[in-house]
Amino acid sequence: MDIAKVIVDVPVRSTDRPFDYLIPADLKLWIEVGSRVAVPFGHRTVQGFVVSLESGETGSGPSLKPIQEVLDLLPPLSPELVELGDWMSQRYACRRISALQAMLPTALKGKAERLISLGEAAEEAGSPEDELFPLFLDTDQEEQQITDFVRRAGEVSMKQLTRTFPDAAETVKFMLRRGVLSESQSIKDKMGKKKLKAVDLAIGVAAARESLGSFPARSARQKEVLAFLIDMEPMLPMPMKDLLSVLQVTAGTVKSLEDKGFIEISEIEVYRDPYRGRDFKPSTPLPLTGEQESVYKRIIRTVDEQRHEVFLLHGVTGSGKTEIYLQCIQRVVDQGRQAVVLVPEIALTPQMVERFKGRFGSGVAVMHSRLSVGERYDEWRKIREGKAAVAVGARSAVFAPFANLGLIIMDEEHEGSYKQEENPKYHARDVAVRRAEQGGAAVILGSATPSLESYHASRAQSDIHFSPVLLEMPSRALGNELPKVHVVDMRDELKEGNRSMFSRRLHAALESRLERGEQTVLLLNRRGFSTFVMCRSCGYVAGCPECDISLTYHARSDNLRCHYCGHAEPSPKVCPECGSEHIRFFGTGTQRVEEELGKLFPGIRVIRMDVDTTTEKGSHEKLLNQFRDKKADVLLGTQMVAKGLDFPDVTLVGVITADSALNLPDFRAAEKTFQLLTQVAGRAGRHQLPGEVVVQSYTPEHYSIIHASGHDYSSFVREELKHRKELHYPPYCRLILVTLSHEQLPLLLRLAENYALNLQGKARQLRWYGSLDKLSTDALDLLGPVASPLPRLKGRYRFQCIIKWRGAIDAIGLAKQVAEELEDSVRETGLQVSIDVDPQMLM
Repeated sequence: MDIAKVIVDVPVRSTDRPFDYLIPADLKLWIEVGSRVAVPFGHRTVQGFVVSLESGETGSGPSLKPIQEVLDLLPPLSPELVELGDWMSQRYACRRISALQAMLPTALKGKAERLISLGEAAEEAGSPEDELFPLFLDTDQEEQQITDFVRRAGEVSMKQLTRTFPDAAETVKFMLRRGVLSESQSIKDKMGKKKLKAVDLAIGVAAARESLGSFPARSARQKEVLAFLIDMEPMLPMPMKDLLSVLQVTAGTVKSLEDKGFIEISEIEVYRDPYRGRDFKPSTPLPLTGEQESVYKRIIRTVDEQRHEVFLLHGVTGSGKTEIYLQCIQRVVDQGRQAVVLVPEIALTPQMVERFKGRFGSGVAVMHSRLSVGERYDEWRKIREGKAAVAVGARSAVFAPFANLGLIIMDEEHEGSYKQEENPKYHARDVAVRRAEQGGAAVILGSATPSLESYHASRAQSDIHFSPVLLEMPSRALGNELPKVHVVDMRDELKEGNRSMFSRRLHAALESRLERGEQTVLLLNRRGFSTFVMCRSCGYVAGCPECDISLTYHARSDNLRCHYCGHAEPSPKVCPECGSEHIRFFGTGTQRVEEELGKLFPGIRVIRMDVDTTTEKGSHEKLLNQFRDKKADVLLGTQMVAKGLDFPDVTLVGVITADSALNLPDFRAAEKTFQLLTQVAGRAGRHQLPGEVVVQSYTPEHYSIIHASGHDYSSFVREELKHRKELHYPPYCRLILVTLSHEQLPLLLRLAENYALNLQGKARQLRWYGSLDKLSTDALDLLGPVASPLPRLKGRYRFQCIIKWRGAIDAIGLAKQVAEELEDSVRETGLQVSIDVDPQMLM
């Protein structure tokens, strides 16, 4: 007897383990580790994943339920990915099903669908053609209509049935109870393969050509279609809609040819290619500089030996990291292996796609959230079916279903967007290292401003997860200098009477660029028009009713929005509290900067690029193409303009508010500020024209701004690591953020205190608990519980505990165990506990 161990798609703690199912003889050849199956679970059918196969005792057979069906001809997950899912569940304290589901495209996240067919009672009564059949339901016309409908269809979904007979719920229930109708369940995916009607010749070309002479004059249009298909024979089958469009004929004309046996119309599968019809200019490898050559040789030595090693490529902006990536990928592809390139979602620009498509053509699959569900599914299938050797995408591309992975590249490895904020809360960097380790692949972590964790691990060689080899490229590939950075103290501007959002230096620099026909990038790390709306009479601030956060004003729609829960309301004309008309917008948003530019420089052409202007599909690419074609003088935006862009005529970068991130309650605030300023400064002067950067700040004395203005990464790291070491923050320890939420504040406070006390007690028993100052090796400390920086979100109050630990202790397992015990004891209260291992956000 063959048994499959299945993880079922029921995300609760009691089901977070494999369940045994019998493999029916007719499915035995189709079921493998990684197969997606439909299995009975209680009184319903659910989706599951086969995680192992084994043989069992024949005698135990009757007690096991059989697998109902296999949902894919090819398993969507390889045994390596199943093993990776098991590692993720332990590493990030998440359910195994959550980890496995994260590896699949949305289209395959199937749900059970209720299906209705005729039951035995209806079959015994005969059919509509049977003269006795009407007697069975002669008293109820509605029942007969329902029975006829189901009989014609053979099987219908419950959704179809209720849509057709919206008022027949009681009748359907009665028919199900009597056995006239029968209910079953099947797993249906959100999206299937796209199919089109297509036309092909049903006879040979010679016979078809000979037939052309036999068409009567009245069938001239049919003859024209057949002649066209003969000429197009190498390109057949041809989509029907294309044929109708090109020849301007009707579907009836084509159908007549099929009736005469000349052609056949069938359904063909087509890939939803997001880049169909786009021509990418082919590129060839560029000659490498001395620095690049040295780095390239070190990496390909590992690639050629097909062994696992991690490299941290620290290269200044414009040093040519992308060319290193391309040439290393070529080496891997030449060996018959595959490569994954991870880029932050925010930096997945058309330029990046163009570089990889230009070098590797149709062998590149692109995976990111701006694609439709169908497009993402087809790009994923392209990888699984061996039609692509390179995958470029955001963090989830780390799960690309390649069979023989040779290289994983993570560009801008410092980016916080590589950490998923929803379950499973994985970090793509750690998953990439683990996956490469499984298959003997190399990893390149590239950045001009590496994260302190990665950089410290490469210098100290002490990180317990990975110790990357540090490779450095301190010079720009074209030999040009890094741009000169000017830091402007905005407090001095105010003293001098300048109340504009633009300093005099930035104003003059913008003016000179407009005169010379050069381009400018302006960075503002906010979207919207203003940060908040306040009454100057009584001090009222418009806040979100569901979250403890002020609402942001958006001028285009003239409304206030919460950027956390999506709540929106009209902008008030008078104060809701005191009725005063002195209600004003405070702060600076991208819309307001755009408006101010128009006032100061009449006729200036501005492209604004933020979340609000890039919601439509293709808008990101469209705006960048306009800027590249010099249809705008200024590219104004949020963080998405800071990375990955390379425009030869950009000679000025302006940072409107350099220190907005420094005021956030986050120990990484200085690091994020330094990284953002260094990255955006790198957009200027990348080609022949020299670049200039103007950074506006109210705290120009802050060390992150001082070191960023000098492009001095080493000095910044030394100073920042000193602070981190004193306060026991990463990379000198690791963190777990535990967030508890509930709709009732007093109950939440009590439960949060219970969590902290229970965790401390268990840690003391294990001799782990104590100050990280005093304990030299294995140690665990706890901060909190305290109210979260955002104390209420979506109507729920929030408290948090931060666990700091170092050494080889199982702090993750302990945090999870205490959370589960607490949830068990208060199951009915609605408490939610979130565990975030190595958090990037402490909000």
